[in-house]
Amino acid sequence: METKQIQILNPHKVKDEELAEAAEILKKGGLVAFPTETVYGLGANGLDEEAAKKIYAAKGRPSDNPLIVHISAPEELESLAAEIPDAAKSLMELYWPGPLTMVFKKKEIVPCGTTGGLDTVAVRMPSDPIARALIRLAGVPVAAPSANRSGRPSPTTAGHVWQDMAGRIEMIIDGGPVGIGVESTIVDVTGPVPVILRPGAVTMEMIKDALGQVEIDPAIVGPVKEGVRPKAPGMKYRHYAPKARMTLVEGEMEQVVRTINRLAREALKGGERVGIICTDETRSCYPAGMIRSIGIRAREETVAHNLYAVLREFDDLEADVIFSESFPGDQIGQAIMNRLTKAAGYHIIKA
Repeated sequence: METKQIQILNPHKVKDEELAEAAEILKKGGLVAFPTETVYGLGANGLDEEAAKKIYAAKGRPSDNPLIVHISAPEELESLAAEIPDAAKSLMELYWPGPLTMVFKKKEIVPCGTTGGLDTVAVRMPSDPIARALIRLAGVPVAAPSANRSGRPSPTTAGHVWQDMAGRIEMIIDGGPVGIGVESTIVDVTGPVPVILRPGAVTMEMIKDALGQVEIDPAIVGPVKEGVRPKAPGMKYRHYAPKARMTLVEGEMEQVVRTINRLAREALKGGERVGIICTDETRSCYPAGMIRSIGIRAREETVAHNLYAVLREFDDLEADVIFSESFPGDQIGQAIMNRLTKAAGYHIIKA
């Protein structure tokens, strides 16, 4: 399959005619990768089970891993969700459009092929103007996981998408680098107390402030047990992972630096190509290895923005092993640590 790539010259003033071909591909059951404010998504008609199957095939994604359905306006939710609880309405008012996905009981119109066999549907209204315009023009809710091969770091540029999806999908829309850099927060609103299934830029603290009470799914801090069907993307399977073996080092920063340097020396002595993930504050503390700063600790949004690009760069550099610093687990740091932990396959050591 030939993959066409189009570039949107002004993402903030996108013209309908620029997206007309992409919208037509979606209407006809094809696949289009497009930017959102979080990561690039791989879109298909969310109401077309055969189109959903194409997503799973293109990504190499397990069929029990549910897809998120994207809409362009709040009123479109009524056709997908069997009920919209008050908690969901409160969160919609505050954070839609934006990086928040909510899980609802689904209506029959949503095929099980889109939901991974579940009787619930995950729905998001992105704030990215290209994404919103594309969904509106397509006239259908758009199912869209991240536009990468399953398990790999998510794409934050059209170039990342091309690496993984060229020849597998009909079109890639280049809208430039994304803003946030990690996937949306996912909140299950089907029960009496909302449950965070995946942390993101809409933080646990923000949701608590809005609702007063919220729980956290155990999958955020540890692997899902075998035989458990995941409620949302990113819960069960190895995600966000570079090709290299990765170790996350936790503890007091001076000890973390000392431990990473020791591990790096040992690996280099063994002939391995070593990558080190640090921050601007600690970069000068590492004398050997392929050292990459992921951002500024005082501005953790920069860490989230750069995370996947750094992991992909180590793939390009053919690193054999990666050692990464850790981050505080509050605010957006919870999302950063969730992604790093899964990227490391839960291989964490205490400094």
